[in-house]
Amino acid sequence: DRHLRWGFPKCFNRIRKLGYQWNHKRVYRVYCELKLNLRVKRKKRIPPRCPEKLLVPNKQGECWSMDFMSDSSRNQRRFRTFNVIDDFNREALGIDIAVSLPAGRITRYLDKLAEYHGYPLKIRVDNGPEFTGKTFINWAKSHNITIDYIQPGSPYQNGYIERFNRTYRTEVLDLYLFNNLAQARKITEEWLTIYNTERPHEALNNMTPIEYKTLKQAA
Repeated sequence: DRHLRWGFPKCFNRIRKLGYQWNHKRVYRVYCELKLNLRVKRKKRIPPRCPEKLLVPNKQGECWSMDFMSDSSRNQRRFRTFNVIDDFNREALGIDIAVSLPAGRITRYLDKLAEYHGYPLKIRVDNGPEFTGKTFINWAKSHNITIDYIQPGSPYQNGYIERFNRTYRTEVLDLYLFNNLAQARKITEEWLTIYNTERPHEALNNMTPIEYKTLKQAA
């Protein structure tokens, strides 16, 4: 029940990684008996306005993507999340959660992430006021970071973080009704560990972000 929103392919891949050699049909039968099979809602696909794919960085720390999301707790109190990933291996570097996330707070949070990961060469963001104000721009300049602003109304240009946001929404925000921010932070931190170390990613050849990073570092 920890991975209710993974879907069958991810669950099967994870089971094989754990060393179980059960075949595809057997695992799927149990998967259906547990009523884990998800109904896929077909959506009308809109052709992308920009056919070029996002470039995949060649190394860790080359480009971070970041974005905001919002949700509410059980008492209907709204809160925001500030999500940061490394585009190289899709690693979720962190999610800050608070009622208010002004530019000063997010730059301090990025400094905290940089203590462990180092500062990126570039960051990809939208044109929100937190990213276009002097506080954020001056912070980036002070660390020699290039800001790559996507075009207004073009979230597909920030596709890595948009995909991450959908996963976080599906596997955490839509699954839980938080009693308070402390609970939201705790559940999110636990999920981040699973996301980075257990959850297979199709874009990474079904490796986890940490597995992919380790493989590339050893090459």
